Amino acid sequence: MINSAKEQWFKYIEKRPVLAVTISAIWLGLLGWLGYLWNLGSIGLIDETEPLFAEASRQMHITGDWITPFFNRDTRFDKPALIYWCQAIAYKIVGVNEWGVRLPSAIAAIAVISLTFYTLYWHLKQQDYLEKNDRPIRRWLTSALAAAMIALCPEMIVWGRTGVSDMMLTGCTASALLCFFLGYAQPDKPAVQTRWFFAFYALIAGAILTKGPVGIVLPGLIIGAFLLYVGKFWQVVREMRLVVGILIILGLAAPWYLLVTQRNGWNYINAFFGYHNLERFTSVVNRHSAPWYFYFIVVLLGFAPYSVYLPVAMAKLKFWQRRYWSNQERSNQFGLFAWFWFAVIFVFFTISVTKLPSYVLPLMPAAGILVALLWSDLFQGEKGGKSLYWSGWVNVAFLSALGIAMFYLTQIMGPDPAAPDFRSALQQLGTPVVGGVLWLVCAVVVAILLLRHLRVWVMSVNLVGFAAFLIVVLMPTLFLMDQQRQLPLRQLAAIATEQRQPNEELVMIGFEKPSVAFYTQEYVNYLRFTQYGAEYIKQKTAPSVLILTQPKEFPKIGLQPQDYENLGEKGAYKLVRVRRS
Repeated sequence: MINSAKEQWFKYIEKRPVLAVTISAIWLGLLGWLGYLWNLGSIGLIDETEPLFAEASRQMHITGDWITPFFNRDTRFDKPALIYWCQAIAYKIVGVNEWGVRLPSAIAAIAVISLTFYTLYWHLKQQDYLEKNDRPIRRWLTSALAAAMIALCPEMIVWGRTGVSDMMLTGCTASALLCFFLGYAQPDKPAVQTRWFFAFYALIAGAILTKGPVGIVLPGLIIGAFLLYVGKFWQVVREMRLVVGILIILGLAAPWYLLVTQRNGWNYINAFFGYHNLERFTSVVNRHSAPWYFYFIVVLLGFAPYSVYLPVAMAKLKFWQRRYWSNQERSNQFGLFAWFWFAVIFVFFTISVTKLPSYVLPLMPAAGILVALLWSDLFQGEKGGKSLYWSGWVNVAFLSALGIAMFYLTQIMGPDPAAPDFRSALQQLGTPVVGGVLWLVCAVVVAILLLRHLRVWVMSVNLVGFAAFLIVVLMPTLFLMDQQRQLPLRQLAAIATEQRQPNEELVMIGFEKPSVAFYTQEYVNYLRFTQYGAEYIKQKTAPSVLILTQPKEFPKIGLQPQDYENLGEKGAYKLVRVRRS
């Protein structure tokens, strides 16, 4: 049984709102700092996608054109404008640097984690009120656990620390869904309900401005399926004041779409709506194909190590008992809502032909909610049943597999032409061994807890293990990767900026690294195929040209050492000046 002194302590906190808010803020701040702000700007931009966003936002920042995104003098219609606006605003605050590029993603991640904490706490408090019970330990620990699992999982960490639009979409979509539920669950408070629904509409507009139609399609499918299941579709549609909501969404999202279409016409419509939306769903784009089970692996690893509990967490809800759920108070349906949230996104992108790991990022908050609700009964001293017990042993096996895989990581990794020495450097650094030992120790500790019937502490081991992995393994590895893969390009970009003569063109031959355009803050002529390089140099009429390529490409281009002036060689790259003579 839970010690009554602990119950009294949590009740003491709840009776003092300032203290409760302070403790919550400290917990969420610790998670946000460790997961998303610590060393956020200490690693250079990662090719190839992140610098595309960074440079397009820099162009907005310096030109004042907030309508049409540009990269390297070409329009960039891959994504709508919100991520560029946020990065450009961040540049104004913290400067044009890696912090400015990634800060919007980090803030979006911290915001959705915090709102999840609040919503889950509110749900459990309402549940206690309906059941005429008072379980403060359950409320606080379940909410804290959900926030921690969402904050400290690989998928959220990766995209929350990367300056691309995926975390912004997740922040808007997940926050919109949480706001919807907070409105849906309070029909007896029309004013409060309306405020939450209006927040929902504003966030949907943000999602549309982040990634287009998917920003309204996904929440629409989730909410529609959920409401049809519980038999409240038309009732809630009337409560939502849908006409007003549509006007809010159009008022916030439509102006930019109208302006960018007016300025760019069918070029924008075909590129964005045709190629980057319709074609991505119906056909393979940029060779991003994968088998039907792809997202099972992504969720297993992306929500690791807590993902092993998702099957039992979803089954425990008994979502097939429609009559039971339909008769529940709305505030008690949060678990079912999270189930639909997870399932709809998972199925939607499994059907999609183009597949990328980041596509299922918006379901990670739902995964955290589901597993936290599974764990909530343990915080009141309940045993959890055989399914949870055997899931614990799956947890042990999974942690053991992670540990063994870490020992063989350098053999598993494929070669990287951009960082040919990375594998040997990683082995010398020793982080794979440290990671392997760490996960095996966690597996042993979890096994001991299961044998001693202390299941309530199992998730703490997973969380502490991942936090330690982030600190002593992942972060040093990221620094090494940056040193091996991206630092040479930054160094050569600095040399190019310093050595560049008036009107001298910088040409990158054989590959395309957008980070060079960001760090030189100049136009870079990218010639992806080596054979084009030789032809281009012969046709060039300028007195000289700067060439950035890999040393192995020079014979293919037709350049001998006497044909160029060596300006610098870093890592896998070489920067030279070729004179017309």
